[in-house]
Amino acid sequence: MSDISNLIYPSKSPWWYVPSLYFQQGLPVIIIQQVSVLMYKKMGIQNDQIGLWTSLIIWPWILKMLWAPFLDLHGKKRSWVIAMQVLITASLGGAALAITTQSFLVITLIIFFVTAFFSATHDIALDGYYMLALSKNNQAFYAGIRSTFFRLAMVFSNGFLVMVAGYFENKGMPISETWRMALLAGTATYGILLIFALRVMPKVVHDGPVKKSEGEMEHASIKEVFFSFFRLPKIVPVMLFILLYRFGESMLTKMVGPFMLDPHSKGGLGLDTLQVGIILGNVGVICLVAGGVLGGIVISRYGFRKSIWPMVIVMTIPNFFYIWVAHTLPPASFIYILTAVEYFSYGFGMTAYMVFAMYCSQKSKYATSHYAIVTGVMALGSMIAGIISGYLQQAVGYFWFFICVCFATIPSIIVTKFIPLEVGDENAEKV
Repeated sequence: MSDISNLIYPSKSPWWYVPSLYFQQGLPVIIIQQVSVLMYKKMGIQNDQIGLWTSLIIWPWILKMLWAPFLDLHGKKRSWVIAMQVLITASLGGAALAITTQSFLVITLIIFFVTAFFSATHDIALDGYYMLALSKNNQAFYAGIRSTFFRLAMVFSNGFLVMVAGYFENKGMPISETWRMALLAGTATYGILLIFALRVMPKVVHDGPVKKSEGEMEHASIKEVFFSFFRLPKIVPVMLFILLYRFGESMLTKMVGPFMLDPHSKGGLGLDTLQVGIILGNVGVICLVAGGVLGGIVISRYGFRKSIWPMVIVMTIPNFFYIWVAHTLPPASFIYILTAVEYFSYGFGMTAYMVFAMYCSQKSKYATSHYAIVTGVMALGSMIAGIISGYLQQAVGYFWFFICVCFATIPSIIVTKFIPLEVGDENAEKV
């Protein structure tokens, strides 16, 4: 039977496994970094503490570059992916049990930190597997698909899971119990997708430890794998672009949930948990898919050089709309429109980052490790932005906070001018 499977699996279209795997990649990330913000807000934690702790627990995604070489040099990427999915399922279940305890904040933060380590390791293995299983042209096309399904995990988590909590809250269930139900729903979903991954992930022929070429030592050293990344051309602007591209968006994302939940007296929109889940989970789906798919098609057709500036601009636009919303505090119907624009813009704009990250990594024999460095630097920027966001919002209020978010996008726009824009253009069709 295994011989038959080996013959069948490589012929499977990436549509069988790329969407579900990147949904799985996104689910623990969004639960830990975003759903936890809403959960702790409803549990009575202040914005500055929410911003601080939900940002600090993402350290594993920043430091994953340190153990990425170990995965490059030991074992198969597919095996690492499956092993981490098992551990993530177990740890999410543990968080669901811990949220109802008296010391919920400390215990859940510890569990989320451990889950982040499993998730970061899963990211390393999955991104390496992606670059092995797909051709370079397919990598460009499916960049939009993987981004879309990663973001659909955001819609599912911020939407459906939050709606679960809101539904039971409206039924009179204690707040801690409502979030236990939400986390259990997330755990069950992830477990089902784990079983699906076991069935559909192709067994890639060249999936195994990276070895040196003939005449050299059999295995590369971890030090060599790590420092070889920093010999890339224009490494300083490349690193700054990766660090800053999502900075403004990360500030916005961290505080948009509390903004929706806080009452008008605190400058918020005064929505309940169920409304927030509906807004974040329903409106964004079509627009997110459209933005991500369109982004992949645009880059595949026109190349990175011609696509990057429109994507940077489109990704920045929704930040200005939040200034107006914070000033006027419109009814919920207007927030649906804003969310639609935001999700489309984010899906479209993030495709540029993902393609740039892949092309910075895939020309190296240590592509898995180098991609982990890229995404780790991005996570560092997200963490710094998240920590700043809570304290800044508490100090100046939501209106001035969103103005600061707009200013925070300026450095990324400036540094875009200095990055190597020719990356990936060799795969674009001529126009």
